[in-house]
Amino acid sequence: MFVKICGTTNESDALFAVAMGADAIGFVFAPSPRQVAPTIVRDIVRRLPAEILTVGVFRDEASQRVVDITNTCGLGAVQLHGHEAPAEVKWIRERVGFAIKAFSVGDYGFEKIPEYGVADAVLVDSAQPGSGRAIDWGMLEGLSSALGKRLILAGGLTADNVGAAIETVNPWGVDVVSGVESSPGHKDARKVFRFIQAAKSYEGPEFEGDEYLMPFDYEYVDTLDELLEGQDVDDQRIELGLDGDVGMHAVEPSGD
Repeated sequence: MFVKICGTTNESDALFAVAMGADAIGFVFAPSPRQVAPTIVRDIVRRLPAEILTVGVFRDEASQRVVDITNTCGLGAVQLHGHEAPAEVKWIRERVGFAIKAFSVGDYGFEKIPEYGVADAVLVDSAQPGSGRAIDWGMLEGLSSALGKRLILAGGLTADNVGAAIETVNPWGVDVVSGVESSPGHKDARKVFRFIQAAKSYEGPEFEGDEYLMPFDYEYVDTLDELLEGQDVDDQRIELGLDGDVGMHAVEPSGD
């Protein structure tokens, strides 16, 4: 199960969420109690492992500004929460590489989800994003298979209800903000830990798509000796994970 911790405002919260197993960290640039400056996000992103998907959250922002902020901060994806038209999402995605289109239950745009085929994922949120109010998950049952693309569930999720939400909706991933906070913009370590553990206890549906769209999909080994055993070092690139584990993935031989 893909887990995104959103509304992050500081480095310590971001690093803790990653250490606990989060796959993505979200930063809100739209007006919000959790809004954070691009300069702060840029510094945080530089401290995160490359396999973590970093996401900038925007709402009805000018397309060029979305791209500029995303690229300046070194983010891996955008999440568009406004009334962006399919053509706008397409234009932004071509310049960013990964786009999540968010829809609020009850909004008139919710019925237009099929028009956003260009989006890499669809996020379904409550009528008031960030309010902590849960969705009637029953109304979303079957939506994941009907969309034919990644569905991320948000809206009022907590460690106590995320399991039931996953069982009902069967999403590809879950997104949480207020459910893991001590106050707006500040994470509660216990809640973050419990939420990630609860969400990861459930297996999401297997996604049939291009694997290159999954930058968080890495394989880890425990020791450097295990990594190098039987390998030609010249044909490998080594990366160190946040917790000291050694991550490996093959690269093209240099030809030397």
